[in-house]
Amino acid sequence: MSTTSRITATAVAAAVGMTALAACGSSDGGSTDAKTVTLVSHDSFAVSKSVLAGFEKESGYQVKVVQSGDAGKAVNQAILSKGNPQGDVFFGIDNTLLSRGLKEDLFSPYKAQGLDNVPAELQLDKDRHRVTPLDYGDTCVNYDRAYFAQHKITPPETFDDLIKPEYKNLLVTENSATSSPGLAFQLGTIAKYGESGWRDYWKKLKANGVEVVNGWEQAYNERFSGSAAGKGKGDKPLVVSYASSPPVEVLGKKPEPKEAPTGVATGTCFRQIEFGGLLKGAKNEKGGKALLDFLLSKKFQEDVPLQMFVNPARTDAKVPTLFTKYGATIDKPATVAPETITKNREQWIKQWSSLVLK
Repeated sequence: MSTTSRITATAVAAAVGMTALAACGSSDGGSTDAKTVTLVSHDSFAVSKSVLAGFEKESGYQVKVVQSGDAGKAVNQAILSKGNPQGDVFFGIDNTLLSRGLKEDLFSPYKAQGLDNVPAELQLDKDRHRVTPLDYGDTCVNYDRAYFAQHKITPPETFDDLIKPEYKNLLVTENSATSSPGLAFQLGTIAKYGESGWRDYWKKLKANGVEVVNGWEQAYNERFSGSAAGKGKGDKPLVVSYASSPPVEVLGKKPEPKEAPTGVATGTCFRQIEFGGLLKGAKNEKGGKALLDFLLSKKFQEDVPLQMFVNPARTDAKVPTLFTKYGATIDKPATVAPETITKNREQWIKQWSSLVLK
């Protein structure tokens, strides 16, 4: 969930003062030898240094991380380099983009260790195991509590609220064509209003002043007024982000506040599932399989919530109290069947672009 999905490593670095992936990241592509295994991902990938070091010591592999922008951009780049991939494993293709990656034959089948601990509803390729579910989260509109308190306006809760006059010019979202959370937000409106109604909804949202930017980083850290990483410089108190975004605004604060400074409009949420896969043509296939096993290991899965602010795919992975206390639990997120996304995604994106970007 580019993203998966999700608070980026840059935002986490700003919150806790670490240099994200400095020891293991690289902009170079491809594994250089049998002792190196390369992970290709969106910019949101993050892992504790100690957790990664444990895998490197145990496996004997040195991990190289190649980050390729937002999830949509990373998938596009993987498609352009298919057959001669930048690395061995891809992390961060989600259910909004999965059918495209499978259609382009990006992945080699591999059943990762630990898959028995992942719920069946997350295993969208369970018959062939070309991809492995690694985390999930809910894309939702977030709001800046201070702004709404100051202006004595009740924060929005639903898609219907966002087109009301009191929220005019307050929302920033990501481009559906370039960003997985942007596409997820569009899919949420399709789930809510149906094939016959979602376009009319977006016409109203555009008339109500919605701003569109290329990706999550720009939307949340530059345009959203509630982002600690953005130091409050943004002027949009509403942003498309995640139900699990509020905890990052609390991380490292002493004493911990009663509530996060940002909230979640729980009636605007769409469920994203993020996957990893062994890239077809990987130079280090054996290392790639070991890396996939690690990404689904309990140790990595328990590291996921406070590194990427999404839920671990494994049901036996413990989730930190900070994550559950300040994040929103979405019992009934909007969903669209994967086969429906497969059939309509490109057409829906074109229709959205024509409506909103012109």
